[in-house]
Amino acid sequence: MHSLYEAYNELHGLAQELETPFDAPAVLVVGHQTDGKSALVEALMGFQFNHVGGGTKTRRPITLHMKYNPLCELPLCHLASSDVDPTLAQEKSLQEIQSFIEAENMRLERESNSNQFSAKEIIIKVEFKYCPNLTIIDTPGLIAPAPGRKNRALQDQARAVESLVRAKMQHREFIILCLEDCSDWSNATTRRVVMQIDPELKRTIIVSTKLDTKIPQFARASDVEVFLSPPACTLDGFILGGSPFFTSVPSGRVGTGHDSVYSSNEEFKQAIFIREMEDITSLEEKLGRSLSKQERSRIGVSKLRSFLEELLQKRYMDSVPMIIPLLEKEYCSTTRKLNEINKELSTLDEVKLKEKGRVFHDLFLTKLSLLLKGTVVAPPDKFGETLQNERINGGAFVGTDGLQFPHKLIPNAGMRLYGGAQYHRAMAEFRFMVGGIKCPPITREEIVNACGVEDIHDGTNYSRTACVIAVAKARDTFEPFLHQLGCRLLHILKRLLPISIYLLQKEGEYLSGHEVFLRCMEDLVSTTRYVTWSLHNKNRAGLRQFLDSFGSTEQSAVLSNSLSMPLCQESSFVSVANEKHDTKPRTDVKLSQVASGVDSSSSVQTTETRLADLLDNTLWNRRLAPSSERIVYALVQQIFHGIREYFLASAELKFNCFLLMPVVDKLPALLREDLESAFEGDLDNVFDITNLRHSLSQQKSDTEIEMKRIKKLKEKFKLIHEQFISHHVMSSLSLAPSA
Repeated sequence: MHSLYEAYNELHGLAQELETPFDAPAVLVVGHQTDGKSALVEALMGFQFNHVGGGTKTRRPITLHMKYNPLCELPLCHLASSDVDPTLAQEKSLQEIQSFIEAENMRLERESNSNQFSAKEIIIKVEFKYCPNLTIIDTPGLIAPAPGRKNRALQDQARAVESLVRAKMQHREFIILCLEDCSDWSNATTRRVVMQIDPELKRTIIVSTKLDTKIPQFARASDVEVFLSPPACTLDGFILGGSPFFTSVPSGRVGTGHDSVYSSNEEFKQAIFIREMEDITSLEEKLGRSLSKQERSRIGVSKLRSFLEELLQKRYMDSVPMIIPLLEKEYCSTTRKLNEINKELSTLDEVKLKEKGRVFHDLFLTKLSLLLKGTVVAPPDKFGETLQNERINGGAFVGTDGLQFPHKLIPNAGMRLYGGAQYHRAMAEFRFMVGGIKCPPITREEIVNACGVEDIHDGTNYSRTACVIAVAKARDTFEPFLHQLGCRLLHILKRLLPISIYLLQKEGEYLSGHEVFLRCMEDLVSTTRYVTWSLHNKNRAGLRQFLDSFGSTEQSAVLSNSLSMPLCQESSFVSVANEKHDTKPRTDVKLSQVASGVDSSSSVQTTETRLADLLDNTLWNRRLAPSSERIVYALVQQIFHGIREYFLASAELKFNCFLLMPVVDKLPALLREDLESAFEGDLDNVFDITNLRHSLSQQKSDTEIEMKRIKKLKEKFKLIHEQFISHHVMSSLSLAPSA
């Protein structure tokens, strides 16, 4: 059996190091800080090694691989920590182990980023003449904090410890030792946590600690009967072993100081045995009868220890056939890993490294193309952005009023997008936002200021006035959106494609993001520098169509303003009309109708139509009449909307052509050029061959050691399995009847 325990101890250490879930049975001790957990573990070990008392004494689980060795007069301990290779566990004294545990507690307590607890086990191998053949994992004590805001820190610690303990209990090969410090089984403190993982208590042993303090509390024999043999319904399940165990551990520490109670571990061991006998005597006095064999088998540390040893030995023997395939699988996996490392080392020459670089170049461009064309290879929850997050990280489209458009109105706003899909959504939002912008309000002051003074006459060209106002309004309104679109699209490309930043900043033939912005700015400036009526489709018919909207809503205002029009203004209109003989009769008719007070929609429409005709032939008039003001406003709106439509189409086209398309078309050639240029120099600057070779050599060495350990352990378990089979065959032959 010695080789079996040794093999399982090695297996547990290997599982911890490789983080591989080998089915290595062990006893997991779970209890609250006041349940006497550490004292019970020390009693099972046969010696004291750690501090015992209230509060948090350990912030990491402690795994104790205990081995019975009758030749060890003193505990022989080996510590395998994260800083030490588990195969070369260093021998440590009890004081050194205590110091290590205390240092770990202080380190975890100081780390503000952690929850002050760690699930990584402290592994200690112990040989001693009083040790059982057991593997026990002592977990940090559960905490039951008081409610209230002032105890919030302790409440956080309690949640962290409970989470750690629950995670350890998830291992189905572990036997859970559930400690309860209570005299009434209806009070489930530790069981409440244990039953979250093992609801039927099928792999749980319940232990009632501090029995010596409970016996005096029982007033009647019936109370003791119920306590020693609780009904199954009270324990909410069928516990491992059939009934609870009851233990007492005498107080006092081993040492030579004045506050020490025991001078040696032998005295401590003897005191545990004496306390066990005293508990049995006290129980028999309370019951008024002798305890049965079944009842005696559940009272005392020695009975619990024997039960755990037998149970763990049986689990060890039953698990051997299942361990061998797991080790075989791990050995094959490690062999493949070693072959890959050797293959990697063999490719560290100049020709093969260059070829790997070119292959990586092609693979990268393939992934880049997939991202832009659309793919689901990357999980959206990790790489995607909703529109709200995109606005936060890349900037939002904000109008002159400082308000943002509600993101819920944009299609796919709540979806987490990336790559080409995110680029398209940003463009759609830009079109949606800019396309809905109306011409800003125009004041009379702006119209008068825009009229100015001509260089050869003092008249006013209202066409020029409208263009001046429309151009100024368009520039002030649309230029901020151009900046915002540039920032947004660059954010989308930079977020997913860090390597494209190099392309965007490339000078010369390849356009950078700044040059794309300048191209769009040139379009905006050129569009607002010279207004062409054909470009904006604002001919006489279009102007009339726009003016009709004013006629339907403002007929009365137009009529009253026309009736009050001064005579000098009328003569001015007529004089201008006389210059064009083909328009004189129509102008005379319209003005006579207005002067005579004709109130009809046809005359109002004729008035606006003639005004359009006059404006189309350049109307000069310094005095700003209400009708002229409306005409200027109408022209400004039409010119503004024309600029808006052209700006939208131009901005989208230029960003697609000079920002997006170079990533698709020019990046491959650019990367290939830079790659070949880099290959002409020192390859160590490209691939860091020296460090790579050192790293791979270290990985190879570690993997070879790991492979040897697994192979050795696999052979050890195979040998044990063969011995079990041989023993079983021999037993069967000896029991068979002779012929």
